[in-house]
Amino acid sequence: MKLLISALRVTALVVMAFLLIEYLLPVEDGLVMAKYPALLGILAVVLLAALAIEIAIAALGNVLFKSLNEDAQKKYLQEELLKKEKLWNWFKKLRSNLTKTKPIEEEGEIIMDHDYDGIRELDNKLPPWWLYGFYATIIFAFGYMAYYHIFDGATQAEEYQSEVAQARVDIEEYKKTAPDLIDASTVALLTDEADLSAGSKIYSVNCIACHRADAGGGIGPNLTDDHWIFDGDIAGVYTVISEGGRPGKGMISWKQDLKPSEIAQVASYILSLHGSNPPDPKEAEGEFFVVDPE
Repeated sequence: MKLLISALRVTALVVMAFLLIEYLLPVEDGLVMAKYPALLGILAVVLLAALAIEIAIAALGNVLFKSLNEDAQKKYLQEELLKKEKLWNWFKKLRSNLTKTKPIEEEGEIIMDHDYDGIRELDNKLPPWWLYGFYATIIFAFGYMAYYHIFDGATQAEEYQSEVAQARVDIEEYKKTAPDLIDASTVALLTDEADLSAGSKIYSVNCIACHRADAGGGIGPNLTDDHWIFDGDIAGVYTVISEGGRPGKGMISWKQDLKPSEIAQVASYILSLHGSNPPDPKEAEGEFFVVDPE
């Protein structure tokens, strides 16, 4: 019994330490321990400290017991035995109160007259623990009905729509800190000097061979005029770089070589060259395209 109580105390202390850490150091998603595994060391220290305290208490109790004379030891053991009996009787009484079952010796009092091939039935009462749970569900049902059908409680459909709307907001916020989640439907024109400089470097490494250093066009089309084989806005340019051009005679797909954020940078850099009028440009190809200002 003492060992069980010690184990319960140690477990309770570790759980309290865990909950305290989670409360004092909240994170947006998941558990603190999952994000910062080093904090598990604190729980390990708490566990070792709790075990050390329990061992010290047990050792101290053993020393004190041995310091008693023989009569005192017998009296102490008798008192401990009496405590165990009282505790065990309390558990038995609690079980009896929760189940209200008849002892086997008294089952003859509740045997019913029904007889099915020698099988007889006991008229046992429903266990109080079951009845209390049933009563609790009735009370909950009335509260539920009042909240959703009398007062202005949100319906399941409304709660779902609210959660979907919140999820969309959370996704947009997450995308702001995760640039490589962008695609053609979410890409935005970048105008920051750092992004354009990065796009220029990517262009110099991967695009010069077909479009020339000044983007005037070589094997590939001129990227500085108003004509585009595909759409000439940021979404269109991003799509061509990511997915490739016309099958068999267009540019290859670069999505395996460049990150989405890098494609956005080089696409923005290309659009920044619009109207630069490089010398000896390639003849215009494609359709005249005007970017929608919105």
